[in-house]
Amino acid sequence: MRFLPFVYGDDSLTGEGGSAILVKELYRAYARFKIAYGEERRNMIDGKKVLFSGMQATGNLTLGNYLGALKNWVTLCDEYQCFYSVVDLHSITVRQDPAQLRRRARNLLTLYIAAGIDPEKNCLYYQSHVSGHAELSWILNCFTYMGELNRMTQFKDKAAKHADNINAGLFTYPVLMAADILLYQADVVPVGKDQLQHLEITRDIAQRFNAIYGDVFTIPEPYVGKTGASIKSLQNPEKKMSKSDENPNASIYLMDDPDTIIRKFKRAVTDSEACVRYSEEQPGIRNLIDIYCVCTGKTPEETEREFDGKGYGDFKMAVGESVVGVLKPLQERYEELGKNKDYIDKVIKDNAEKANYYATKTLRKVQKKVGFPERIR
Repeated sequence: MRFLPFVYGDDSLTGEGGSAILVKELYRAYARFKIAYGEERRNMIDGKKVLFSGMQATGNLTLGNYLGALKNWVTLCDEYQCFYSVVDLHSITVRQDPAQLRRRARNLLTLYIAAGIDPEKNCLYYQSHVSGHAELSWILNCFTYMGELNRMTQFKDKAAKHADNINAGLFTYPVLMAADILLYQADVVPVGKDQLQHLEITRDIAQRFNAIYGDVFTIPEPYVGKTGASIKSLQNPEKKMSKSDENPNASIYLMDDPDTIIRKFKRAVTDSEACVRYSEEQPGIRNLIDIYCVCTGKTPEETEREFDGKGYGDFKMAVGESVVGVLKPLQERYEELGKNKDYIDKVIKDNAEKANYYATKTLRKVQKKVGFPERIR
């Protein structure tokens, strides 16, 4: 079963006209049909569905990055063939110091391994080492509408923060993200709520391309982890913990020493109720309970009972100590890996080759579909 090519009329200017919406819905129904009848699995690797995710090599990773992503990535290879990228191409939408960017990229890849992500079972690589990301991004740019990109809330947020450098890369950032995902025929992508909009445009681009050229791309679905999905700022629990927060007391960084961690938790914003209760009316305490539960394996109810009648000082100290205990093995493994240059170099080389192999399979198919001349070998 194949869709006939769809000739875009005036509706294509925004991608939201009646005909375009009809094609989108028809393709979604077709995708569901293929999954139901087992046709969608032609792109499985070693009998597993494919998962893609990545982090930027900017700033220092926080406890939120670890509990919300890295920690959960470790066991996903049991179910998925996982590609975890250091997305350094995305990083240069904001001006970077070249030497610092290279150092941070290597540090991030080392942290992936220190966190327990096995480079033999997963593919850990630099985005810039796989040219297919940039090549596919250009092609997908030609299937993405200005109206869609104008609606991206993250572009508006970043443009406000970097008013002196509102570049085209910042605007087309979601298209490169789509290329990252579609290049490996990813079935699922771990995303937070703030990234769902980017995944939706990825799906729209893929469905639009497939409607014209046939079943080229797998349509990705969101994978949202249940544990530690959203760790909030220690100074403003209404927003998530961020590595770019200007307040150093707002975030716990993965390489913070124990004294620094305890001090930051002591300064964490709470309230005047003096009661450790998991309540929407106490966002600061609720956030600390979330952190404590992820680090200890306890439930909010167990935590409330444990600290019943105790003050915030005792609770904050306990949360800080639980975080120190969780981060200590990661920090020790990171220091150990940092001394083994040959091993990290081999991981970088071998995983780049693996990523390039799978990326090239998709890219060559796309290039053929759009009419690019075949390479002479």
